[in-house]
Amino acid sequence: QVQLVESGGGLVQAGGSLRLSCTASGRTDRPYVMGWFRQAPGKEREFVAAISWSGGSTYLVDSVKGRFTISRDKAKNTVYLQMNSLKPEDTAVYYCAGDVRLYVGSWARDPNEYDDWGQGTQVTVSS
Repeated sequence: QVQLVESGGGLVQAGGSLRLSCTASGRTDRPYVMGWFRQAPGKEREFVAAISWSGGSTYLVDSVKGRFTISRDKAKNTVYLQMNSLKPEDTAVYYCAGDVRLYVGSWARDPNEYDDWGQGTQVTVSS
């Protein structure tokens, strides 16, 4: 079992930046894909980004390409989501997710494919 803890959310003005972190603990000795999802009030949970075990491959939703970057520090068991040029429509609770896999692909967009979830961190972008 892996435990995931997010941090870094907050309130920011449109055009600003935030960096979210998610640290894994527990059974971290296995190949592990990590991703980010978000959920706005009244909406379904939406895929944002995922990164392969090696960190060499990433997968992002079109709406954040060019603004968000996902990366990971394997030594720290931590994945990051750097969010730039934030827009009010980015406002949501952001969740970290993980699954025991090596590679990312189209499967990464489906929240049902992930076994582990963090508690979420609120990101609010004011206009």
